[in-house]
Amino acid sequence: QVHLVESGGGSVQAGGSLRLSCVASLRPFYNYAMAWFRQAPGKERECVATVSGRGITVYPADAVKGRFTVSRDDAEYSASLQMDNLQPEDTAVYYCAARPNYYSASIKVAEYDFWGQGTQVTVSS
Repeated sequence: QVHLVESGGGSVQAGGSLRLSCVASLRPFYNYAMAWFRQAPGKERECVATVSGRGITVYPADAVKGRFTVSRDDAEYSASLQMDNLQPEDTAVYYCAARPNYYSASIKVAEYDFWGQGTQVTVSS
């Protein structure tokens, strides 16, 4: 059963923007904290943004602060990641993730129960 479906990846030049979306079949959606992770070749999966069920956002990766914006739309059962001023080092497979926790999100891979299929983001210089 597929719980999270991602879309919006692609290829852009440095300085460009992309918006990733994740639609969930999890209910009630407001009870789920959402997060975006990325994994580049040969590197560990890292958390770039989280948003709790109550809408609190966290950006644990210093490299994306000020450039990435996470949001959620509970009416549309979705979460999004707006990525601006993309750089070649942002190239990775991006994953959305969900955990049943209204009050807090997490930046740890192991604490998420549901994962999207991943979407490739490639930034050329």
